[in-house]
Amino acid sequence: MKIAVLGTGGGARAHIAKLADLGHEVHVGTRDPQATLARTEPDMMGTPPFKQFLSEHPGIELHTFGAAAARGELVINGIDGHNAVAALAPLTAQLAGKTLIDYAVPYIYRHQPEHPWPTPWGIMPKLDPCDTDSLAEQIQRALPEAKVVKSFVTQEQTTVVDPETIGGGDHTMFVAGDHADAKQQTTELLNSYGWTDVLDLGPLVCARGMEMYAHMHSAIGFGLGQQFGGHFGIKVVR
Repeated sequence: MKIAVLGTGGGARAHIAKLADLGHEVHVGTRDPQATLARTEPDMMGTPPFKQFLSEHPGIELHTFGAAAARGELVINGIDGHNAVAALAPLTAQLAGKTLIDYAVPYIYRHQPEHPWPTPWGIMPKLDPCDTDSLAEQIQRALPEAKVVKSFVTQEQTTVVDPETIGGGDHTMFVAGDHADAKQQTTELLNSYGWTDVLDLGPLVCARGMEMYAHMHSAIGFGLGQQFGGHFGIKVVR
């Protein structure tokens, strides 16, 4: 299958590499391909330049967001949450009728809360939107002809693409969306990654819960002594 991954950060790279290993034709989207390839320093998370990643994964093609989305039969959104809607909104035609899996967290990093949450890497980001809306719903409203599915967001993306690294894979992944066929396509992709327990939470409004879980994910990681990311899984016991 032709799959587009929008974004070049660490999470996107986990999907790019896994999809290529599974034999998919992978098209990567970035805002400015030339600028992305010109970078020589790690990003804010310490991720090496994307040019280095490409050299280690021959056959991966880098395009603009629009060109990648047009080529993909399935699209994965790895654009940072603060910029996702603005980046995706112009792609109405390229994404029409397609499943768009969104795992972005709507974090605002530069804010000054009255009661900050100190973390090992600075002040915990703020979620916006929160409670009464979600990033996934905003993306769906901006792209009414796309089929947005919220998933992947409750785990580090390195775990999403290789669930067996945690407890032999015995933990739970979630999907939410308003289109049954898109959720089924997302579940099939998760199955190919190795997930055996995928829980359908229902309509896209449930993305609010998944996005707000991001803070709990961080808190659990801190409790386990994991300063960056979180090498653990969550199991829904029926």
